[in-house]
Amino acid sequence: MNSKLKTATLTLLMLIISTSMSANEGFIYGKLTTIDGDVYTGQIRWGKEEAYWTDIFNGTKEDNENYRYLTREDKEALRDKSRDRNRWGNVWVSWGNDRNRYETTHEFQARFGDISKIEITRRSEVRITLRNGDEIYVEDGSNDFGAEVRVMDKELGETSFRWSRIESIEFMNTPSNLSSKMGEALYGTVQFYGGELTGVIQWDHDERLSTDILDGDTRDGDVQIEFGNLTSIEREGSGSNVVTKSGREMYLRGSNDVNSGNRGIIVTTSFGRVDIPWREFKKVTFTDAPNSLKKYSDFAGMKKLSGSVSTTNGETLSGEIIFDLDEALTFEMLQGNDDDVEYIVPFESIKSITPKNWDYSTIVLKDGTELTLGDARDVNEDNDGVLVFSGSGDPKFVMWEDIKVISFN
Repeated sequence: MNSKLKTATLTLLMLIISTSMSANEGFIYGKLTTIDGDVYTGQIRWGKEEAYWTDIFNGTKEDNENYRYLTREDKEALRDKSRDRNRWGNVWVSWGNDRNRYETTHEFQARFGDISKIEITRRSEVRITLRNGDEIYVEDGSNDFGAEVRVMDKELGETSFRWSRIESIEFMNTPSNLSSKMGEALYGTVQFYGGELTGVIQWDHDERLSTDILDGDTRDGDVQIEFGNLTSIEREGSGSNVVTKSGREMYLRGSNDVNSGNRGIIVTTSFGRVDIPWREFKKVTFTDAPNSLKKYSDFAGMKKLSGSVSTTNGETLSGEIIFDLDEALTFEMLQGNDDDVEYIVPFESIKSITPKNWDYSTIVLKDGTELTLGDARDVNEDNDGVLVFSGSGDPKFVMWEDIKVISFN
């Protein structure tokens, strides 16, 4: 082998190794302690759905102290608005016999990379320590509670833990040279009727890794194919056309992995998470994950939300912002739909929010992407408004219908 060819071969080999190691750092990793004090350390998979730092832990916030900033008139205005709408969706409004009482239940959403530690205090409650040291109690509100948690312990291999056996999980940086792992990252480009997106794939809200299985029926019988052996899946009629890495083509049907029973394809992009329903999906082409998957250290810069709020009467307020009387930090999520496609975007990715009417808002992202989202309280009239801390005194409250535009720093 001549020297130029040898150099090129070594360079390619180093690139492959570097890419693989970087992709490893995108996996959740940490130390699980059982109620008996036993400790297991390694890659973590939470249930079947969560495997990456960008995946989301969901629950319900136990309380919201921000309502203490509202005046009696503010609470009455919010209460009257909720009564007039007479449609709450997933918002629980409580006022009881007290005219001055107003409170809504808010969802807790945090990426695993935003969390330092999860401690199970009760079967339906956890104490979460965020990366900035804040602690918050979160109640049951999703299948993340009660989930089986798996750890790929570097000495014992993959071990599964029932929820009732877990005391705490402490997260830490994932080694780049992860020697024992559950599979490779599932990554690719999804084409749908709204365009195309590239990122980490969550197939049927379920399959996340190269070792996960795609089920389907061919004309010759049932097949089970590891996702790591697939090049593409394309929706066709009542099934899907599937191409393997060897070039083998087949038409699969009879399983919710490949037909209209599919719960949707989630793509985690550079700006957030996009959930594409089967009826909007066209095709996915799988590729190797690049070295840009977010690692645990990338989540360390949690800050308070700040910026300016311009009102419809021409006033501009600047300072720290609490959005929807709830979201106060950059890790927190804005949720909304573009027709049937759902977007979940961390506030750290958002440049501005402009309410357009009672149902929709225009969201401009920091990368220049513009989205028109609706059908969720973050972006429509169900929003409880914002608090702006402009100085050392009490914040100024602005009702949603009085907001012209919110610009974030």
